[in-house]
Amino acid sequence: MTQAGSIERHPDLVEMRERYEEASQTPQGQVLEGCTLLAGVYLAISPWIVQFSATSFDVALGNLVVGLTVAVLALGFASAYSRTHTVAWVVPLLGAWAVIAPFVILGGGVGLGMLLSNVITGGLIVLLGVGLSSLVMMRRRR
Repeated sequence: MTQAGSIERHPDLVEMRERYEEASQTPQGQVLEGCTLLAGVYLAISPWIVQFSATSFDVALGNLVVGLTVAVLALGFASAYSRTHTVAWVVPLLGAWAVIAPFVILGGGVGLGMLLSNVITGGLIVLLGVGLSSLVMMRRRR
């Protein structure tokens, strides 16, 4: 028997994975995962919805990449939270980047539509990411 095979069947590891899966199957977990998916998809397509100007192509490309990353992470959390929960801390960081990206990339030439879209969506992604990260802790308190 290999060591990798023996650790996969360790009772503590099996119990921990079951606890994570149970937490993600709660209504709160499903709402967090679904809203994170929607926020990621919106962030990815927001440059075309809000109609960012032609001079903000770099922000549009950044929103597309960050939004798709958030959406893929949300799909991972929804399908296998016990195996993906360790990267849940990345989601709030991606949301924070969405908030500051227009300022970092464009400096002072930020349009109001782009600013509002990124700040609101990025802030929402931060909050949802914190909720996803604390999903198991909320479950333990009960």
